[in-house]
Amino acid sequence: MALLISELSGRRGTARFVDVPWKILTDQPNWIPPLRAVVRDGLDDRKNPFYRNADRALFIAERDGVPVGRIAAIENRAHNRHHKDRVGFFGFFDCANDTEAATALLGRAEQWLAARGLDAARGPVSPSMNHESGLLIDGFDTPPVLMTPWNPDWCENLIEGAGYVQAQDLLGYYIPAEGEHSVPDRLQRLAERTAKRTGVTFRTLNVDVLEKEARKVLDLYCDAWSGNWGFVPPAWDEFWHTAKDLKSVLMPQFSFVAEVDGEMVGFMMLARDLNKVLQTIPSGRLWPTNIVKLLLGLPKVQTGRIVLLGMRSDYRHRGLFPLFAYEAARLAQEIGFKGAEASWILADNDALIAPMEAMGMKAYKRWRIYEKSL
Repeated sequence: MALLISELSGRRGTARFVDVPWKILTDQPNWIPPLRAVVRDGLDDRKNPFYRNADRALFIAERDGVPVGRIAAIENRAHNRHHKDRVGFFGFFDCANDTEAATALLGRAEQWLAARGLDAARGPVSPSMNHESGLLIDGFDTPPVLMTPWNPDWCENLIEGAGYVQAQDLLGYYIPAEGEHSVPDRLQRLAERTAKRTGVTFRTLNVDVLEKEARKVLDLYCDAWSGNWGFVPPAWDEFWHTAKDLKSVLMPQFSFVAEVDGEMVGFMMLARDLNKVLQTIPSGRLWPTNIVKLLLGLPKVQTGRIVLLGMRSDYRHRGLFPLFAYEAARLAQEIGFKGAEASWILADNDALIAPMEAMGMKAYKRWRIYEKSL
């Protein structure tokens, strides 16, 4: 069957692009269909603030009119200004187990990037490192949680077969609220000593003044993540756009900030795992009955994902992790929460990984970001 690669544009083209995973992944039991509206928002180069400093092109692969794959090529000018390089990106990559189609899709994305003077292709990121990132290479037997990628195991071979090599790995840890990995009494004692020594106190996030809180969190987020591989400080309008989207799933009683003398020095934000409800909405469409499912189902979800975690740079090496871990465990016990995924965590972030593994936690998912010289 002949292979055709097409570039798509406009509302109809975007709709065709969004539709592709439903053509190739519906037989995968651990694939959870996303909300189509959310995917469209991530691609909306007119309304999404990310694209004020970026451009993208959409490509699909078809055999005899049947979609077998898709890819987006992305020029992130904010990334290249911040890192002083000429890296291009690819994202929203989904493909059947079809080597020819995957190679052709990646090739078209590379051509688009090279034509814009970029000298490397990196991905998948959809559409940036502040959004869904990485290709799942370990942990296929577990469904994805909110805002994390899932793909079949054959995708690793497809991308590596096209000449891509590892650039960075991202890890996911599941943290149960009770059981053998729950916070032991000794950690409570350590947390209490740390709180006394540092003067750190906690308060829950005030969603009634979410914009004011978000501005403080953004400043601290940029400071905490400064210097991390691939990090680009998001502009306020981009960060606020994401924060508003997360408001409906954010758990304010399980999202807290750490303060010293009233000044924010750290934060942790946890969101309910919306995917637990989305798995009952296979179409991904916001029809009235599906909106009812979301409204009724989401408050019952007792698992989640830590979507933001950071400490001010001058507090990063003061032994605050046990204090954060204890506060999280205490809140989980108060509200009867079952557990959360902490992701994604850079595989070389020893400052965070070491204390987690010292508590008996092991990474149960691994995503990989690839790169190829153009």
